[in-house]
Amino acid sequence: MARVANRQSIAKSATKNKVWLVAFYIRLSREDKRGKDESESITNQRLILTDFLEQQDDGDEYIFVGEYVDDGVSGTTDEERENFQRLLSDIQKGKINCVIVKNLARSFRNNGDQSYYLGDWFPRNDVRFISLYQQPVDTYKDPQNAQSIAVPVQGVLNEEHARGTSESIRKTFDKKREKGLHIGSFAAYGYMKDPEDKNALVIDEEAAENVKSIFAWFLEGMSKNAIVRKLNSSGILCPSAYKKSKGMKYQNPSVTNGNPLWAAISINNILKNRIYVGDMVQGRYRIKSYKIHVQETVPEDEWFIVENTHEPIISREDFARVQELMKKDTRTAPQQNSLYLFSGFLRCADCGKGMTRSKVKGNVYYYCRTYKDQSKTACTKHTIRHNHLEQGVLYAIRQQVYVAVAFSEIVSRINTAPLQKSQSIRLNELIVTKEKELSKITRYQQSIYQDWKDGEISHKQYRHMKEDYERQIEAINEVISNLHEEKAELENGIDTENPFLATFRKYENIDKLTREVLIELVEQIKVYDNGNISVSLKFANEYRRIAEYIEVNTHQNAV
Repeated sequence: MARVANRQSIAKSATKNKVWLVAFYIRLSREDKRGKDESESITNQRLILTDFLEQQDDGDEYIFVGEYVDDGVSGTTDEERENFQRLLSDIQKGKINCVIVKNLARSFRNNGDQSYYLGDWFPRNDVRFISLYQQPVDTYKDPQNAQSIAVPVQGVLNEEHARGTSESIRKTFDKKREKGLHIGSFAAYGYMKDPEDKNALVIDEEAAENVKSIFAWFLEGMSKNAIVRKLNSSGILCPSAYKKSKGMKYQNPSVTNGNPLWAAISINNILKNRIYVGDMVQGRYRIKSYKIHVQETVPEDEWFIVENTHEPIISREDFARVQELMKKDTRTAPQQNSLYLFSGFLRCADCGKGMTRSKVKGNVYYYCRTYKDQSKTACTKHTIRHNHLEQGVLYAIRQQVYVAVAFSEIVSRINTAPLQKSQSIRLNELIVTKEKELSKITRYQQSIYQDWKDGEISHKQYRHMKEDYERQIEAINEVISNLHEEKAELENGIDTENPFLATFRKYENIDKLTREVLIELVEQIKVYDNGNISVSLKFANEYRRIAEYIEVNTHQNAV
């Protein structure tokens, strides 16, 4: 990043590499101000220029002098721009030799002025001019490009201006999205814009209570349609109606009547929205192009997601549980509000499809859906009675609970046993050795900079050596970090409040299978053709890790 330096240091370094005294020029036109907050455009231009300056790593020295802002002034004439004139004056006083703008339109709308300053005034005053977007220009690194700017026909110019404006706005918004700043016109249901910072969110307590209820009801086993009926029958306003009741000029194009109600899609969107755990998720939709103003869905891997930007309404644990349930088949029978006990958990062990539920003479059975609904030649029945399935799953969970309790007791004994002193000493010695090695490499890295400044090595050699030292430092730091983790594990052992141990231990006296238990402990249940089942429980990786820890430490203590 640019820094402030005194004249003596500047004169000294100038003999070694180029020193750029940098000024930002920022302009907001009258057109830009119409219907918009004027500070936003200025703020966004500043953000883009600052990001560019921070990324410069070409061996030259960049010293930020200041910014020159003309707010609400046309770019067609330079005489009316007070701070543009001040910029020119400071250039002539020797305070500035590099000007950076977002695009040429920020400095010039008059082609005559553009030709004069780029082709005459700036070169004559030894000024480097950089324009980042639309028509990228760098009069120092690519002077030929700056001198060969063509004047397009008026039609192309108009279209280019429209395209450039659209691209500029998109880049501006993307920069804010990358930083987790909220740029929407309205906050998501459950939040409101911070009165002191319109790019930040604060909780709307009234709506947030409804969001909490929606998540809680879903985890309790209510279907989305049942939640919709409960909200509407309770007279709770849906998001669009709620926002209007608060005086917001909110319009939802999907709502056509004057008395909108909650719908399943609204519940679905709320349950899937990461904003409720404190993460900012933006950029899910975009305009096709500056000429086609039609929204299109953006792939999830291109969304802008920044974690922990605001206060959460829902815990990450509850949100994760909801997402798992959303992936399962959780349909209900007609007029049923609650989900069946095993809804979404059962799979045919052979074809992988879900199981369908049937009631025959008072008994509930499950069948392979492929066999029952599609083709009796594609799969077999895989039938199992509900009470047998419930007993089998409950038995599997009890076994795992027994293991968790036993593991907790063993881990507790290991944690209180005497440490293997030789192993602890060995780890300390390795850490000290690696830290000395890191210190030596760091000194080498610092010394090559002075070698480059003194002309003993070329800039190319300096860059290669610097990158090599950085790789070595990164590798050593990783080794040191792993050694510290190993030492901490040796000294502290595994916490008996580990998620796997604690979650299963709390069901030590379980005597009945509930949907809450299934949601917390079970991933999936496979039903085989002979009526056998396999239950995939959660925390499988934690189970293996703790088992390995017990095996290793039990052996070491025995030795």
